[in-house]
Amino acid sequence: MKLLKPVLFSAVAAAILSSCGGSSEILSTPVENVDTVPLKVSELTQAEKENWGHLDLIKDTIPGMSVDKAYSEIIKDKKGKKVIVAVIDSGIDIEHEDLDGVVWTNEDEIPGNGKDDDNNGYIDDIHGWNFLGDAYDEQLEYVRILASGDTSNPEYDRAKAEYDEEYQKTLGQKTQYEQIYQQIKNADEAVAKHLNKEDYTPEDVNGINAEGNETLTQAVGMLKYMYGNGFDSTDKALSAVKEGVEYFSDKLNYNINKEFNGRKTGDNPNDLNDVGYGNGNVMPSEKGESHGTHVAGIIAAERNNGLGANGVANNVEIMSLRAVPNGDEYDKDIALAIRYAVDNGAKVINGSFGKYYSPHSDWVRDAIAYASKNDVVFVNAAGNEGIDLDVKAVYPNDQVDNGPEVGDTFITVGALAPKYGSNMVAGFSNYGKVNVDIFAPGAKVYSTTPENEYDTKGGTSMAAPAVAGVAALIRSYYPKLTAAQVKQVILDSGLALKTQVVVGGDANNVKPIADLSKSTKIANAYNALILASQQ
Repeated sequence: MKLLKPVLFSAVAAAILSSCGGSSEILSTPVENVDTVPLKVSELTQAEKENWGHLDLIKDTIPGMSVDKAYSEIIKDKKGKKVIVAVIDSGIDIEHEDLDGVVWTNEDEIPGNGKDDDNNGYIDDIHGWNFLGDAYDEQLEYVRILASGDTSNPEYDRAKAEYDEEYQKTLGQKTQYEQIYQQIKNADEAVAKHLNKEDYTPEDVNGINAEGNETLTQAVGMLKYMYGNGFDSTDKALSAVKEGVEYFSDKLNYNINKEFNGRKTGDNPNDLNDVGYGNGNVMPSEKGESHGTHVAGIIAAERNNGLGANGVANNVEIMSLRAVPNGDEYDKDIALAIRYAVDNGAKVINGSFGKYYSPHSDWVRDAIAYASKNDVVFVNAAGNEGIDLDVKAVYPNDQVDNGPEVGDTFITVGALAPKYGSNMVAGFSNYGKVNVDIFAPGAKVYSTTPENEYDTKGGTSMAAPAVAGVAALIRSYYPKLTAAQVKQVILDSGLALKTQVVVGGDANNVKPIADLSKSTKIANAYNALILASQQ
């Protein structure tokens, strides 16, 4: 499943439902000084909010990756090598004003002639490949297991128990959101009637004397609560809650509907040799399919062009591989997408997706191993359930039961929030001393969305492309480094902090941030480029 939506709506619920060289040699500042920096107490400016992942911890007191510092002090006017970054995700709006100049084009393929000109097995794959065809909505993997009716499947009983619980939970959440939507709407109508105007302000609401009018008292209380949780208008609150209603409705109608079958490509998803399905249209199927476009922008939105967002990396070409639906991805699609990326020149792959059931996880691991053997860095999102991945497996991964890794180029990334201190690790982010490699900016990240728009989204889905961008920078400016070296540079060059942080959003679970990942660090582009230059 795409890793974005659960984060969006847990945030809404929280707001409304709750009545190689040693890194010490290259740090931009001595590590002992990092943790003595005064905490930032002022609110982030709009510019900081839209660029926080590129800022510098010491200069700005925000746990960004020092990307802007890397450009101003290291990259400057250096000429780098073009790097192809494959984004395995939902569709990408390759016509977006901030992405259209960084789109990979298969020069060996003649557009629209209906022939496989380069003999790579894909007809008219001009900018990548769409493994989903015309499909968008899909079931979750454990629902597919139940729908198969194969009770001999060793995962069947676990899937059945999870389904029974999740169905009732989702039904309840949908009802709650519908009720909240109606409550806000009723409050809006009551206040608008009292003030005799629809376009009122929080100051207007604060000035209302509702004494003796129970309906108006409740309405004012509801709106004040809404304001207190970050919504400065009823329109914004209603829009956010409506998204929640739609999310849970889609989940009931498609994701956990045992009768639904979203596969439209005509292939057998359980046969890895049944290939050639899909098409060359890598665009989103609808405007709401924005995840891939957002991820692509984090990596490579055109820098300093006067438009909405700056990507981490310049000198990048984005290869779009549409393989992640509104539901759980098929292992077959992911395995083939990884192999396509490797075979067609990608040097970095970003995978911002994941699930907790994977019938053909071996296919995906074999593909990850193939990428590693062919000198490709694979950057993977850790997941958004606030859990320890050393205890519960998430897929894709590069090992079984915390055992030996199948390659040495796979990087799993947890998410940071834009506030240095105890709440620096995003409450939704998964973690793991064995299975998460590093943390990077992932909460409240501003980037591209379809139809020349921009939006702020959060998830480890956003943290992974931040690191993929750093990998692309290293591969561009220090192309002699192997993929394995690039991974090690990223892990070794991060900032090693002593900060005690809240884990999994649980205020009672506080640990040193160093205990949450293998590297013990947070990613830093500036330090990574310095260390890369020393290899």
